[in-house]
Amino acid sequence: MSILTRNYQEQVKFSADRFTPVTLAETDRSKVVLACFEPGQFIPVHTPKVDVMLLVLEGEGTLVAGEKKQKVAPGAVAFAAAGEARGVKADTRMVILHVVSPRPAQQDHGEVMSKLQSGNWE
Repeated sequence: MSILTRNYQEQVKFSADRFTPVTLAETDRSKVVLACFEPGQFIPVHTPKVDVMLLVLEGEGTLVAGEKKQKVAPGAVAFAAAGEARGVKADTRMVILHVVSPRPAQQDHGEVMSKLQSGNWE
């Protein structure tokens, strides 16, 4: 599957309820997602068995990658290897490009869903 988009902003979607993942492309080996956040929304800190690269395109917030936790703005890049902690919390409206490899399995989302339901970021 190939993707070529003139402007990623045409794909961005926000929801008042929780962060919105917009899948741009996926194969058996990887998945490319725009994660769109309103202020205060988050992907909870979790430790799936997949690698992830994060690139902040818009907004400000906090990223966790492994043992590091840092305030970030556009241009920030993070990488967390499989089994390392990762998470995102938006201070402002935020858009982040996620590249995940391999494509996450359903069990990789269990911890995320549980923490989202409880409202627990960390």
